[in-house]
Amino acid sequence: MRHSKIYLAVDLGAESGRVMAGIWNGRVLQLDEIHRFPNGGVYLGDTLRWDVLMLWSEIQKGLALAGKKYGRRIVSVGADTWGLDFVLLNKQDEMLGLPYHYRDARTRGGLERAFKKVPRAEIFKHTGSQFMELNSLYQLLAWKKDSPAILDAADTLLFIPDLLHWAMCGVKRAEFTIASTSQFLHPIKRDWSLPLMKKFGLPTHFLPKVVPPGTTLGKFSKALAERTGLADVKVVAPPSHDTASAVAGVPTANTGKANWAYISSGTWSLMGVEIQKAVLTPRALELNMTNEGGVDGTYRLLKNIMGLWLVQQCKRSFDAAGKKYDYSQLATLAAKARPLRSIVNVNAPRFLNPPDMPREIQEFCRETKQPVPRTEGELIRCAYESLALKYRETLASIEELTGEESEVIHIVGGGSQSKILNQFTADACDRPVVAGPVEATAMGNLLTQARADGEIGSLAEMREVVRASSTVQRYEPAAWKEAAERFAELRLRS
Repeated sequence: MRHSKIYLAVDLGAESGRVMAGIWNGRVLQLDEIHRFPNGGVYLGDTLRWDVLMLWSEIQKGLALAGKKYGRRIVSVGADTWGLDFVLLNKQDEMLGLPYHYRDARTRGGLERAFKKVPRAEIFKHTGSQFMELNSLYQLLAWKKDSPAILDAADTLLFIPDLLHWAMCGVKRAEFTIASTSQFLHPIKRDWSLPLMKKFGLPTHFLPKVVPPGTTLGKFSKALAERTGLADVKVVAPPSHDTASAVAGVPTANTGKANWAYISSGTWSLMGVEIQKAVLTPRALELNMTNEGGVDGTYRLLKNIMGLWLVQQCKRSFDAAGKKYDYSQLATLAAKARPLRSIVNVNAPRFLNPPDMPREIQEFCRETKQPVPRTEGELIRCAYESLALKYRETLASIEELTGEESEVIHIVGGGSQSKILNQFTADACDRPVVAGPVEATAMGNLLTQARADGEIGSLAEMREVVRASSTVQRYEPAAWKEAAERFAELRLRS
């Protein structure tokens, strides 16, 4: 029997992070969670930040624990995180403050200010990106407006996973998939859109070289090797945007075809298809779709949808009021509530970071003259059903742009554990849903490392391993035509 190899994934989400080991025996990948730790925005004065020093401390603990458990069998490490956010370093490699959280209020109104300088259509031509005021482009413009001296002092811009890779091995690079979330990467050249940045008067000298997923960046620094007990461990850039890793971990047998859709389901829902070239048509701009990088030069034509954030924030408000439910209890309450009674436009800006999510949902329903959800079950059912209807609308947009019908929807990530949402998605979209694996992001990360190590030959083979290493559940649809028509009307009014 061959001796198994170990690859490590550092996987950071908006609520938690972990260090995961992938045990590869040449046929299947077994996962072992080494260390898990909390994450979340930290308020500093009136700003919302990420505590990257705390995250790096916890990651080092996880690496040390992995070293004690697996020792010299560990081949490499790679990090994936959420997109958009970044750290600025000066010439001495000192961080210029803690990085801002994408939900920080300083970018409010950023789209309108940007369009006064560069028209919306021209920005899309240069980037192929969905317009959201939390994008990296508008974060940079906020720096330029509010703190130009700090921006002038910056020597390197590193997205969060790129920062972690630099901390591991000292190499500064921008991995392609994470760079593509910025709204200043060119969708055809697959490199920085320098002319666009110059039109905005933004510096470009601090942008690092863009490298594809699977690039070996170097080895652990001597100091990190000593702290963790890991010697000769390589640092490999996986698809560093967590959604890109999750899509690489979708258990489809149809790699290279657009006849399947995916939803990477978590705090955000990212719904799309895998394509070979970015879609930059006027209709794609009109539908506010985005083109983000994938493995092997593919693009992910998708839309960012607010996702389970609404449910998470409702739960937080319930907890604060002394009504403590876990997510399974909330799903049970939602299942008992009256169906398709109240629906909201989940991507309305008002739901980005309201102080009281239940109250915001109630106000929306009141303003649109719908029954106002009162109970916990009614509120959660409203969130789930509205999310499923947003998926339906997004799927129709994707199919219009690609000219291909999606025969099945793959839901991966933590949200794939929500049976009620999986069924609602099948019903709303009138498509079968295949849910799982939960750990698609970690698997996509780890298998990219195994591929860089010569163990796997292609993206299709990576997905074969995912199918052999995980279980999925299938949901059959029951159509929601009338509710979809109501949702379309509400979206236009909100």
